[in-house]
Amino acid sequence: MREVMTKNMARNIFYGGSLFFIIIFLGLSFHSHRYIVTKSTNVETLTEEVALGKRVWEDHACINCHTLMGEGAYFAPELVNVMTRWGVEDDPEGAFDILKGWMESQPSGIEGRRQMPNFNLNDDEIRHLAEFFLWINTIDTQSWPPNDAG
Repeated sequence: MREVMTKNMARNIFYGGSLFFIIIFLGLSFHSHRYIVTKSTNVETLTEEVALGKRVWEDHACINCHTLMGEGAYFAPELVNVMTRWGVEDDPEGAFDILKGWMESQPSGIEGRRQMPNFNLNDDEIRHLAEFFLWINTIDTQSWPPNDAG
């Protein structure tokens, strides 16, 4: 004899399944938050210069062309590991010098290439931006986004 599912049985399955998946979702959310806060970022190394560099990044809407950790536009290169690609990840003065040279050489004037505008940043803004790039370079992105090219 075949049993028929009653409304109570169906309701219990719905509520039980919903509760099960809500608990799973909350557990995964808690785990992700804990991982990001304790293992992924380097909150203890945040400085005022890094925060000011992020402000320069935001004020000039760099995300409209560049990406950071895969977020942003894909018009220009990913910048989360730019300091490693440039070989200055442990040299704040070298990072400043190379970034200043790059920023001041834009636009390059090469016909047919995408051109970055010259934002006419002063030395302090470039130094803060370099500190921001040095800091994001230390974040454990678990190799995302895959980006080895310069």
